Amino acid sequence: MRIYVYFAGKPRDEHANALAAEFLKRTSRWAKCEMREVNPQRAEFWEKHPTAAFVLLDPAGKRWDSAEFAARVREWEDQSRDVVFVLGGHDGLPEAWRGRATVLLSLSPMTFPHELARAMLAEQIYRAFATLRGHPYPR
Repeated sequence: MRIYVYFAGKPRDEHANALAAEFLKRTSRWAKCEMREVNPQRAEFWEKHPTAAFVLLDPAGKRWDSAEFAARVREWEDQSRDVVFVLGGHDGLPEAWRGRATVLLSLSPMTFPHELARAMLAEQIYRAFATLRGHPYPR
Protein backbone atom coordinates (compact mmCIF):
# COMPACT_ATOMS: atom_id res chain seq x y z
CA MET A 1 0.00 0.00 0.00
CA ARG A 2 1.17 3.48 -0.85
CA ILE A 3 -0.19 6.78 0.37
CA TYR A 4 -0.13 9.83 -1.91
CA VAL A 5 -1.07 13.30 -0.73
CA TYR A 6 -1.53 15.72 -3.60
CA PHE A 7 -2.33 19.36 -2.97
CA ALA A 8 -3.00 22.47 -5.02
CA GLY A 9 -1.44 25.73 -3.97
CA LYS A 10 2.07 26.78 -3.13
CA PRO A 11 3.36 25.49 0.21
CA ARG A 12 4.25 28.76 1.91
CA ASP A 13 3.84 28.11 5.65
CA GLU A 14 7.04 26.33 6.61
CA HIS A 15 5.67 25.24 9.99
CA ALA A 16 2.50 23.64 8.62
CA ASN A 17 4.52 22.04 5.82
CA ALA A 18 7.05 20.64 8.29
CA LEU A 19 4.26 19.21 10.44
CA ALA A 20 2.62 17.48 7.47
CA ALA A 21 5.99 16.12 6.32
CA GLU A 22 6.80 14.85 9.81
CA PHE A 23 3.56 12.90 10.15
CA LEU A 24 3.99 11.33 6.72
CA LYS A 25 7.60 10.48 7.58
CA ARG A 26 6.35 8.69 10.70
CA THR A 27 3.72 6.88 8.65
CA SER A 28 6.37 5.67 6.20
CA ARG A 29 7.39 2.93 8.63
CA TRP A 30 4.10 1.21 7.71
CA ALA A 31 3.40 2.43 4.16
CA LYS A 32 5.29 4.33 1.52
CA CYS A 33 4.16 7.95 1.52
CA GLU A 34 4.56 10.75 -0.97
CA MET A 35 3.36 14.35 -0.82
CA ARG A 36 3.53 16.81 -3.68
CA GLU A 37 2.00 19.91 -5.15
CA VAL A 38 -0.12 19.53 -8.28
CA ASN A 39 -1.48 21.97 -10.81
CA PRO A 40 -5.24 21.34 -11.09
CA GLN A 41 -5.12 22.08 -14.83
CA ARG A 42 -2.48 19.39 -15.36
CA ALA A 43 -3.43 16.79 -12.76
CA GLU A 44 -2.37 13.39 -14.01
CA PHE A 45 -2.89 11.40 -10.84
CA TRP A 46 -6.03 9.72 -12.19
CA GLU A 47 -3.96 8.02 -14.88
CA LYS A 48 -0.96 7.39 -12.61
CA HIS A 49 -3.04 5.52 -10.04
CA PRO A 50 -5.88 3.79 -11.92
CA THR A 51 -6.68 1.27 -9.14
CA ALA A 52 -6.21 3.58 -6.16
CA ALA A 53 -8.88 4.82 -3.80
CA PHE A 54 -9.28 8.57 -4.31
CA VAL A 55 -10.15 10.59 -1.21
CA LEU A 56 -10.89 14.20 -2.07
CA LEU A 57 -11.17 16.67 0.75
CA ASP A 58 -14.32 18.70 0.40
CA PRO A 59 -16.31 20.70 2.97
CA ALA A 60 -19.50 18.94 1.83
CA GLY A 61 -17.94 15.49 2.19
CA LYS A 62 -18.49 12.75 4.75
CA ARG A 63 -17.40 13.43 8.29
CA TRP A 64 -15.60 10.46 9.75
CA ASP A 65 -14.19 10.29 13.23
CA SER A 66 -10.68 8.89 13.67
CA ALA A 67 -11.95 5.34 14.25
CA GLU A 68 -13.98 5.40 11.02
CA PHE A 69 -11.00 6.80 9.15
CA ALA A 70 -8.77 4.00 10.50
CA ALA A 71 -11.37 1.39 9.55
CA ARG A 72 -11.41 2.67 5.99
CA VAL A 73 -7.61 2.65 5.85
CA ARG A 74 -7.72 -0.97 7.06
CA GLU A 75 -10.16 -1.86 4.24
CA TRP A 76 -7.91 -0.31 1.62
CA GLU A 77 -4.86 -1.97 3.13
CA ASP A 78 -6.63 -5.37 3.13
CA GLN A 79 -7.46 -4.79 -0.55
CA SER A 80 -3.82 -3.82 -1.25
CA ARG A 81 -5.06 -0.53 -2.70
CA ASP A 82 -3.03 2.61 -2.87
CA VAL A 83 -4.78 5.68 -1.50
CA VAL A 84 -4.61 9.09 -3.14
CA PHE A 85 -5.66 12.06 -1.00
CA VAL A 86 -6.30 15.31 -2.86
CA LEU A 87 -6.61 18.74 -1.25
CA GLY A 88 -7.67 21.79 -3.17
CA GLY A 89 -6.19 25.23 -2.92
CA HIS A 90 -7.97 28.46 -2.06
CA ASP A 91 -10.53 27.82 -4.83
CA GLY A 92 -11.26 24.28 -3.68
CA LEU A 93 -11.34 21.34 -6.07
CA PRO A 94 -12.40 21.38 -9.71
CA GLU A 95 -16.06 20.35 -9.94
CA ALA A 96 -15.28 17.59 -12.47
CA TRP A 97 -13.11 15.76 -9.91
CA ARG A 98 -15.90 15.22 -7.38
CA GLY A 99 -17.60 12.55 -9.50
CA ARG A 100 -14.36 10.61 -9.83
CA ALA A 101 -13.72 10.37 -6.10
CA THR A 102 -14.01 7.13 -4.17
CA VAL A 103 -15.10 9.29 -1.26
CA LEU A 104 -15.45 12.99 -0.52
CA LEU A 105 -14.16 13.63 2.99
CA SER A 106 -14.63 16.67 5.21
CA LEU A 107 -12.14 17.22 8.02
CA SER A 108 -14.48 19.68 9.72
CA PRO A 109 -17.43 21.94 9.02
CA MET A 110 -15.02 24.83 9.67
CA THR A 111 -12.80 26.29 6.97
CA PHE A 112 -9.03 25.94 7.39
CA PRO A 113 -6.08 27.16 5.35
CA HIS A 114 -5.17 24.40 2.90
CA GLU A 115 -1.72 24.01 4.46
CA LEU A 116 -3.21 23.44 7.90
CA ALA A 117 -5.75 21.01 6.44
CA ARG A 118 -2.85 19.07 4.90
CA ALA A 119 -1.11 18.86 8.29
CA MET A 120 -4.36 17.71 9.91
CA LEU A 121 -4.86 15.07 7.22
CA ALA A 122 -1.28 13.82 7.57
CA GLU A 123 -1.80 13.48 11.33
CA GLN A 124 -5.00 11.48 10.78
CA ILE A 125 -3.21 9.18 8.34
CA TYR A 126 -0.49 8.59 10.93
CA ARG A 127 -3.09 8.12 13.68
CA ALA A 128 -4.93 5.53 11.57
CA PHE A 129 -1.82 3.45 10.96
CA ALA A 130 -0.70 3.79 14.58
CA THR A 131 -4.13 2.63 15.74
CA LEU A 132 -4.09 -0.34 13.38
CA ARG A 133 -0.60 -1.35 14.53
CA GLY A 134 -1.30 -1.00 18.25
CA HIS A 135 1.13 1.88 18.63
CA PRO A 136 0.63 3.97 21.80
CA TYR A 137 0.35 7.30 19.91
CA PRO A 138 -3.47 7.34 19.60
CA ARG A 139 -4.14 7.04 23.35
